[in-house]
Amino acid sequence: MWAVFALLSAVFAALTSILAKVGINGVNSNLATALRTIVVLIMAWGMVFITGSQKGLSGISNKSWLFLILSGLATGASWLCYYRALQLGDASKVVPIDKLSVVITLILAFVFLHETFTPKTLLGVLFIAAGTLLMVL
Repeated sequence: MWAVFALLSAVFAALTSILAKVGINGVNSNLATALRTIVVLIMAWGMVFITGSQKGLSGISNKSWLFLILSGLATGASWLCYYRALQLGDASKVVPIDKLSVVITLILAFVFLHETFTPKTLLGVLFIAAGTLLMVL
């Protein structure tokens, strides 16, 4: 089931890039990011209340709070940079570079989470990096 959600995530991320590129025309990138964030915030809290997940708020550990806050800060920085890049460049160039996050994530998962890094993983990382270079050069 995780693969279905991952695929849907990719589809929605692709739509996000195209819709953002059209919507950001003539709009300050920081303002556009803030407006998008309001929509995401409403959707996320809507899902929390629809599923009854708000009951779990009191059970979140201090460690989880810290890392969720840090993750939120990283997300905010990513979105601000992404929207500025989309405003300045072509989506067909910005998106492949943004997707280098896959390579960076795999490396960080290996270093910090001690996840398996096999020869197949290494080959995939190299292909993604090479593909990104081919698309942006």
